[in-house]
Amino acid sequence: MSLKSFKPYTKSTRGTILVDKSGLWKGKPYKPLTSVNNASKGRNNAGRITSKNHGGGHKQRYRHIDFYRKKFSMKAEVERIEYDPNRSCYIMLVKFEDGKKFYYLAPQNINVGDKIENGPNVEIKIGNCLPLLEIPVGINIHNVELQPGAGGKIARSAGTSVTISGIDGNYSLIKMASGEVRKIDSRSMATIGVLSNPDQKNIKIGKAGRSRWLGRRPHTRGVVMNPVDHPHGGGEGKSAGGRHPVSRTGQSAKGLKTRDNKRTDKFIVRRRKKRG
Repeated sequence: MSLKSFKPYTKSTRGTILVDKSGLWKGKPYKPLTSVNNASKGRNNAGRITSKNHGGGHKQRYRHIDFYRKKFSMKAEVERIEYDPNRSCYIMLVKFEDGKKFYYLAPQNINVGDKIENGPNVEIKIGNCLPLLEIPVGINIHNVELQPGAGGKIARSAGTSVTISGIDGNYSLIKMASGEVRKIDSRSMATIGVLSNPDQKNIKIGKAGRSRWLGRRPHTRGVVMNPVDHPHGGGEGKSAGGRHPVSRTGQSAKGLKTRDNKRTDKFIVRRRKKRG
């Protein structure tokens, strides 16, 4: 896939950069693997807004992705590669030899008609899923399980991957994109390859209307609100207020680390890189 730019016939097309989706499936998704995806519009079960600036957007169906990859000892063929409005990377519909179909996350450089396989003792090939203990050091992997059998949790967005940097007893040392090195049980499953759509980060939507199609509503800055509405609000004229930047609820907004899970600290070998 490549990026598309447009001739500046209008103010919006002047700055618009999108991803070319010409190689993707043009039809509707495989209906048995989809369900209704009702938009919450940022509201909780009482109907009160708990996440601001959510709402509207195009109607979507949810595609059920198999993050577990537990169908072993059988090959599957990639039938098509599709766009999924619920995630940044593309997905692929695969058909196994017994006729069953699943949606998987699509890695880069995989094509319609390719064969993939899950389970131990399978070939080290893009799209194949196997335990960490059987994957060589330095190979790019994605959809990595934190616990054996719990389903892939790590490296699931567009263009992402992690690598195995070493072995420590029954654990594999996984190096994240952030620079963090973490120990994960070597029986956990992972899929070979880097995820598709790496140009997702280069998109420039060009106009406010495209944000509305994505379900994003206009955002109001805290400094223009009243004190009752936001900690940054109030003051005379255009005052920044001399306050530490915080969220609407008072949570520090500039780099404060909020991780509080001492139970899993023992699995972190090296912390992520600090921002400059």
